[in-house]
Amino acid sequence: MQVFHGSNVRVETIDLAKSGDFKDFGKGFYVTKIRKHAHQRAMQIARENGGKAVVTEFKYYELYPERAGLSVKQFDISREWVEFIIMNRDREIAQPAHNFDIVEGPIANDRITRQIQKYIQGTISIDTLIEKLTFGEPTHQICFCTIDSLYALEIIENKDFLFTVEDMTDSIINSFIEDYEMQESTAIKTFFATKLYEQLSNAETLLWQKSWQEIYEMLKKEL
Repeated sequence: MQVFHGSNVRVETIDLAKSGDFKDFGKGFYVTKIRKHAHQRAMQIARENGGKAVVTEFKYYELYPERAGLSVKQFDISREWVEFIIMNRDREIAQPAHNFDIVEGPIANDRITRQIQKYIQGTISIDTLIEKLTFGEPTHQICFCTIDSLYALEIIENKDFLFTVEDMTDSIINSFIEDYEMQESTAIKTFFATKLYEQLSNAETLLWQKSWQEIYEMLKKEL
């Protein structure tokens, strides 16, 4: 499986010591199989901390964890998933709060976090919470929590492709903002929702070898 990590620098080596605490699935290195979500995360980090949005691409060898005897937990949206997130975010619980090597499941984004907070405060039931969380755009994340788990990841070294796509994305989003007077958030969502973005994100299509102006003209036809 191809997975992606968004930041303001390209990842050359993974250092779990640099991972933040109290995240959805605990301390670890996070990736997603949805490239646009990684790019959105990268742009957010770049805005907050400076630098340029960069997405590092990895190959995730999904058979490795079982063969290596690693402990893997996979979630869908459920009571168990909600309670797991609450446990990992609880600053009064000693971290790490679980013993899994790899955890995979949906992301508790800002909208979901607000609903979870209502559940914690007792203003909505768990059944109502799950019902509210079931609707919306699918999200995905995998947390590699231990050093042993990192052997399941391999950095994909096609830097020319990755850097070219990042540059194209910046140019196209800026053009949307200028030509269509869009807000940045709207321009980002518009671009990432197109079929052409999915094709551009696949190196085998060779679209990344075109100029960003050519891609932009193709986008305008799609829209």
